[in-house]
Amino acid sequence: MRWRSPLLMLCSMLMAAPLRAELIPCPDLATARQVGACPAEEELRYTFTGFCSDNARLYNWNEEQVCSDYTLYRRLKNVALWEAEGGFQGYLSCELAPERIRTAQPSRLSVTKVGKMTRIACEYAHGVVFAHRTKAACRIEGSGECGQDAAACRVRCD
Repeated sequence: MRWRSPLLMLCSMLMAAPLRAELIPCPDLATARQVGACPAEEELRYTFTGFCSDNARLYNWNEEQVCSDYTLYRRLKNVALWEAEGGFQGYLSCELAPERIRTAQPSRLSVTKVGKMTRIACEYAHGVVFAHRTKAACRIEGSGECGQDAAACRVRCD
């Protein structure tokens, strides 16, 4: 019976130990990679016809302006999935050169709570946004404006 006492003591110490907060910085896009393919022109034209047809109401789409011009629709839907370190993902325009994406520096950071999920969004130049989702409670360290210091763009999650 003596062996249980140290074991119980160790377990209670581990349970009583405070959880450490995790710092999550905006990712360095130098190592970001495209994981989804860009849609072919034929696919975009086909989905434009289906998406913006009389059945558009089935998609519950409120932006009727996008369906007024194929160029606007193409700008919205000509995207591919990219991933970056730290579990960040973003749907980025296929019109952007990969070099421009990989050299972009974070400019702004935001944290929003949607239900039980927390969305951390890192904004970069050219409309590039990488997001990370977690169930942890997170808060921005500082103002959320990155400026010249990319390391200042981070959140603390508990």
